[in-house]
Amino acid sequence: MREIDVGRITDTVADMARRSNIELPDDVVAALRAARERETLRIAREVLDQLLLNAERARETGLPLCQDTGVAVVFIDLGQDVHLTGGDLQAAVDDGVRRGYQEGYLRKSVVRDPLDRSTNTGDNTPAVMHLRLVAGDRVTVHFAPKGGGSENMSALWMLTPAQGRSGVVEAIAAQVGAAGGMPCPPLVLGVGLGGTFEMSALLAKRALLRPLGGPSPIPEVAALERDMLDAVNATGVGPMGLGGVTTALAVHVERHPCHIASLPLALNVQCHAARHMTVLL
Repeated sequence: MREIDVGRITDTVADMARRSNIELPDDVVAALRAARERETLRIAREVLDQLLLNAERARETGLPLCQDTGVAVVFIDLGQDVHLTGGDLQAAVDDGVRRGYQEGYLRKSVVRDPLDRSTNTGDNTPAVMHLRLVAGDRVTVHFAPKGGGSENMSALWMLTPAQGRSGVVEAIAAQVGAAGGMPCPPLVLGVGLGGTFEMSALLAKRALLRPLGGPSPIPEVAALERDMLDAVNATGVGPMGLGGVTTALAVHVERHPCHIASLPLALNVQCHAARHMTVLL
């Protein structure tokens, strides 16, 4: 049994909160550059140039990529051979978020009462934490600050099995087309297929943690991802909703077995600032 003090998790989360809001991951920068080369519409290329410049300036100045520094979403994969010591895990994560957002001068966007906008918690806590027990003696921490604009364009459907594969693709493309420029495209789309009502949504959010554009190892799922990406980009929404062939940079699908009478489908929309970090302890 390996012991890990939760103070290490606090320190890790604090560092990830600061850095993830400033340093756009290399895989996202590479995808934006590739999209810029594909675009034929002048205004689309100009928008992508501005997004790349913004990422460069954020690293140079240490300022956030976006004024919306998001709700702190933390996925923790806890090895079953790990014994956490020194306190409560949720409290340790919240302490890390509190420190990271205060020390990084990041905007605090969490309200305690969803129906009262005056109840800002003042430190961006509590974090939204998802804990999963896995094999081994390591702890993997994923940090993904989630902005409100893209999150608001997410959706969940309980489709009928008869709608099938084509219905799934059509639902995703229609939702992105209706969202237009509101979620700040080009987007990264996490799709959860199967499971149950709540599990499909969790699958969709976890899908956003994958390296950008890396296809599913399951051939039929990888083919579904390609078809969804083609359908979304065919909407013509384009970068920032101004037109072009790049409405989404990637679609990541995670699936799970489901009831014979159900076809749960969830879409988690991520803007072009696909902020995410992973640390292994």
